[in-house]
Amino acid sequence: MTTPPLWKRHSLLNRLQTLLLLIFLVSYLALIGWLLWGRSGLVWLLLTGAAFALFSPAASPQLIMRVHRARHLAASEAPQLYRLVSELAQRAGLPQPPTLYYLPSAMINAFAVGTRRRAAVAVTAGLLDTLDERELAGVLAHELSHVDNNDIRVMSLADMTTRLTSALSEVGQLLLLLNLPLILVSDTAVIWPVVLIMIFAPQLSALAQLGLSRVREYDADLFAAALTGDPAGLASALVKLERSQRSLWRRVLLPGYHIPEPSLLRTHPPTEERVRRLLELERQANNGKPPPGSLCRPRGWALGGR
Repeated sequence: MTTPPLWKRHSLLNRLQTLLLLIFLVSYLALIGWLLWGRSGLVWLLLTGAAFALFSPAASPQLIMRVHRARHLAASEAPQLYRLVSELAQRAGLPQPPTLYYLPSAMINAFAVGTRRRAAVAVTAGLLDTLDERELAGVLAHELSHVDNNDIRVMSLADMTTRLTSALSEVGQLLLLLNLPLILVSDTAVIWPVVLIMIFAPQLSALAQLGLSRVREYDADLFAAALTGDPAGLASALVKLERSQRSLWRRVLLPGYHIPEPSLLRTHPPTEERVRRLLELERQANNGKPPPGSLCRPRGWALGGR
């Protein structure tokens, strides 16, 4: 599948948005540090954060999977699934295919952890029972895209920055509260813009982190479509996932389930927009023809030994 100009434009825009959001998160953290301790505090804060980001040990994928109670999936149990993942990993240029894990959950879900050299992907029973191979290829390619693009480390950095910003904001508010009697009995002026920055720092950082998450999801969709050569396969999987989630919420019968969640508070972009983008890529790349070189087969597959 040739790469159309639309793909390149989407990819460039996604990377630019990622860079801008990361700059905002780090700059906002630096601003809070400067307001609390001045220039020296700012320098030490940035140096400490950079050292933590560069040298902090990553959690073992096996440990994370154990926490989620996922069991290792042997190649003999799912030979077609292993073939699919191996082909996708080879296309992505990963040093080795991720280790596969299985979750006996009815939810349609998959997630990846780790780095390019040591990664793991978990799939649920609901995912394997619901999706055909074409759709499954799209979902697995999406997860491998997160690994290949180092999204897990990027989001860890964003999470660390948000947590530090929130902690420093609480320190600033505590110092303000402790000095409130002195402020009231003296002529000390309160700089209200600084106070507002302290109060709203956690919320603004969290919104930026959510925005970064949505951008990385768009980029993973784009990269997955390039890996499989079949954007419509991933689009079909996303539609099934969305229908499953809506059915689940209706069964739970939460009040106001029909009210859409504000887009700013979502970790993932709206499914409708993701599907629209993927189908637009499909039309431009193939002009409505069957996807060449895709990984799908006419029939689905089954996981043995369950």
